[in-house]
Order: sequence, then C-alpha cells, then structure tokens
Amino acid sequence: MRMLRWSCGVTRMDRIRNEVIRDKIKVTEVTKKIQERRLQWYGHVMRRDEDYVGKRVSRMEVEGRRARGRPKKRWEHCINKDLSEKGLRGNEVHNRGSWKLLTKNADPT
Repeated sequence: MRMLRWSCGVTRMDRIRNEVIRDKIKVTEVTKKIQERRLQWYGHVMRRDEDYVGKRVSRMEVEGRRARGRPKKRWEHCINKDLSEKGLRGNEVHNRGSWKLLTKNADPT
C-alpha cells in the first residue's frame, strides 16, 4: 500500500483510506491477487498425472502427533477457504480455460 500512496503523492497525514487509493489507481488488493495465484496453482497440480509429486504430497498423511497449541495453517486449508469464498467446488478444475476465468480476481475498471 505504501507504494500506491507514494505514486499518488498521498501521505498518511492526508487521511485518505486505502480503498479510495486503490479505486483511484484501479488495482485490486494484494490478498486477492495471492488468492488468484494460489487457486491457479491448485488447478495446475490437480490437472497433473496421479504420480506427480505435488499431487502425491497433497494426499499424504503424516504419522505422529502434532505439537501442542493451535495447529499451523496449511496450504490445503487456504485452498478450501479460497474455493468456498469464490463459490467453487473444485471439480471445475479440469477445464483449464474456464478455471482461469473462475479464479480470476479482476482489477476494477
């Protein structure tokens, strides 16, 4: 956000909200772009062969106990959250063209 403020010539003392600056420059949030790339990578992995190492690792179960406390955030949990946020089920992944359109977080126009 700092770069956007700098490119607009705005400082924090001007008290302009981040949403206003993003609308002015017509860019989307960084978190939305990260979500888009994460879902595109998920589609890439799911379209690969069954013996692909990335697919095997995603199905792997690790033996043993976890450490005490809150469980660590896992990539799978992020993907499930992203899929539910976008209203996707995950079976649309096999059509590459439509998957790219479904996962796209367009920049505001």
